[in-house]
Amino acid sequence: MRILATFAFSFAAAVFLTIYGGLDAFLLPLGGALVLAAVIVRLAVRGRSRGRTRALLMLTGLAAGFLWTALYLAAFFQPARELDGRTVRMAATVADWPQTGTYGGYVVVVRADTERRVKVSAILYIDEQGADLRPGDRIETIVHCTLGDRTFSGERISYYTAKGIFLRGQAYGRLERERPERVPPQYWAAWASRALKEGIDAAFPEDVSGFVRALVTGNRDNLTDEFTTSLERAGLSHTVAVSGMHLAFLASLLTALLGRGKRTTAVFTILWVGLFCGIAGNTPSVLRAAVMILMLQLAPLLDRERDGPTALALALLLLLGANPFSAAHIGLQLSFAAVAGILLVSDRIQDWLLVRFHMEKRPKNLGERLARTAPCFVISTVSATLGASVLTVPLVALHFRIVSLIAPLSNLLTLWAIGFLFLGGLGAGTLAVALPGPAAVLAVPFTWLARYLQWVVELVSRPALAALSMQSVCYCAWLVLVYGLLLASVRTRGKRSLWPPLLSGAVCLALAVGLTRAAFNLGDLGVAVLDVGQGQCVLVRTGRFFTLVDCGGDSQDDPGDKVADYVQSLGRSSIDLLVVSHYHADHANGIPQLLRRLEVGKLALPDVEEDDPLREAILTCAGERGVEVVFIREDTCIDLSEEDKLTIFAPMAQAGTANELGLTVLASAGEAGALITGDMEREGELCLAGKKELPAVGLLVVGHHGSDTSTTQELLDRVKPRLALISVGQNNKYGHPAQSTLERLDRAGADIYRTDLYGTIEVQMKK
Repeated sequence: MRILATFAFSFAAAVFLTIYGGLDAFLLPLGGALVLAAVIVRLAVRGRSRGRTRALLMLTGLAAGFLWTALYLAAFFQPARELDGRTVRMAATVADWPQTGTYGGYVVVVRADTERRVKVSAILYIDEQGADLRPGDRIETIVHCTLGDRTFSGERISYYTAKGIFLRGQAYGRLERERPERVPPQYWAAWASRALKEGIDAAFPEDVSGFVRALVTGNRDNLTDEFTTSLERAGLSHTVAVSGMHLAFLASLLTALLGRGKRTTAVFTILWVGLFCGIAGNTPSVLRAAVMILMLQLAPLLDRERDGPTALALALLLLLGANPFSAAHIGLQLSFAAVAGILLVSDRIQDWLLVRFHMEKRPKNLGERLARTAPCFVISTVSATLGASVLTVPLVALHFRIVSLIAPLSNLLTLWAIGFLFLGGLGAGTLAVALPGPAAVLAVPFTWLARYLQWVVELVSRPALAALSMQSVCYCAWLVLVYGLLLASVRTRGKRSLWPPLLSGAVCLALAVGLTRAAFNLGDLGVAVLDVGQGQCVLVRTGRFFTLVDCGGDSQDDPGDKVADYVQSLGRSSIDLLVVSHYHADHANGIPQLLRRLEVGKLALPDVEEDDPLREAILTCAGERGVEVVFIREDTCIDLSEEDKLTIFAPMAQAGTANELGLTVLASAGEAGALITGDMEREGELCLAGKKELPAVGLLVVGHHGSDTSTTQELLDRVKPRLALISVGQNNKYGHPAQSTLERLDRAGADIYRTDLYGTIEVQMKK
């Protein structure tokens, strides 16, 4: 029985229950009760048995998890909690290189001193005084502190605490700095990381250096949003998140150079893996891989048997022991789930494939062995990909709302090249620190390898159904069904064929695609108001003509990606018309990314604010993509059929705020209609209601996110909406929607639906 694995996984279960179950207040009673239960089992059950030992290990593991988490919170998190909301003079040591802030200034990670003499990791937001800070510097300044478990607006998050960062602080006034004569050893890895990144940038051309840097060090700063999205759709995000695959390449190279099973190999591997963990930022995925590799290296030297599950359990125990909050780290969850899936099923899949293709026996002839190299690589790659996917797909669907269908093919096409590029990028980047010229020569073949990988990523991510968006209920149901079939297949005893569950899954996928398309195509007029936070993206289907009105918001994902995912989930990769009501970010900041991902037939813009930067960015991207641009200077009507038409109203005023200078869209299908007014306010609405021929509409997309300056009684009296859809972000700082607006809509008899309460809203209407 795996004693360490049983204890460690029980410990981890207690930590996960604490973090996700909110058990902070009950840790000591729970831990004490479990210790008492373990004592009772020890005394009540006599004799040694496997069941008794397993029960004791599980009880003690759970107790240790609860008690350790309680101790950790008191010792390390409480000092940060005591600083929450306070403005103090903080002394700290810089732990990493400063990064440019999103809104100017610099962001730097520090180890802050506290009154309890415990150092707490914190992120400081500093002005231009932070530009030349470097790891190891001692600083002192005035800081206003906010606990790292929430945003500045008070919304609960786990992003920072999962990384071990418990405080965030805004620095004020003069920054005092003291630089040590020598860099402390604990910061050597940060210096090495910077040197390696700069070496990669020097050795490789600009068009591939960002990708190589991400592949080698996990740093994605130089990757475009478009390419990052393509990686997600292709199921290749793990290639730029340094993990076990990368450390396995490194360990394999050292083993090949130094020999297998030697003490020198183990020592050098331990040293290199430890250094590389620091270079990669000590992320949970790379630390998990490091622990497992080190255990596998040490096992034969200590006359111990290599055991994957035990190594995995120990890695989880060490990571959660160092920071219980890391249980909420998505990278940790995906990394451990991938390895667990590989350990559970990859060997079985590989053995089954080898038998199916009559390759289970190793040939004696050298020629036959060489001929089997490629097929064996394909089988091992497919087996590893499917094994890793078994437990990671549900997590990806839960956290990122996407499932890549193309991942097995994309991994097959790229895995062989990723290993070579990782080692080549590491070698060229290291050499460039001292010898930039020879490093650039060494990088030449790997540059073409990087371009091949980029080409494959873009190619396989392009099809509409390369990945499924879990915004669709049908796709969620299909995923649940697939796992139900897998579970039933595993539990079925005796010899069983895999073809029935595979065929059933394929048929149900086709059905899910058909139902998803049909759901939006039902009726004569369809409207979808997408949940993009505080912003607006409205997809309108008039017959078979697709119009998108606006594409902006402050959601975590780019609004352009949100719209593209939604459209591609319908089996399409294009929209016929994109209308931009006005050039505010919450209505248009996602358009560049949308134009990169989808084909757009025509782009309609208001001819105002010629110097607006967002307008310039949209026009530049449209020009690069060859999209026809039409400026709406007068009312434009597009007749789609005898009863279907789309009307775009030009700005109601010649001057005023950007809100009043926007476009308005009226979609009509017979008696059914939908009116979208953008951010139009009172003056514009009065002009629209008084001067334009507006019919009674079934649906109104409420103007300006429900602001009290819009949705006037005059407009409501004119269009008489039965449904009012409000695109608004949760807990937004503007207080949208206003109570007065909700009351006016209620008096008008409209049913109100809001994206902050219901998520994406879909409506189908009949003529």
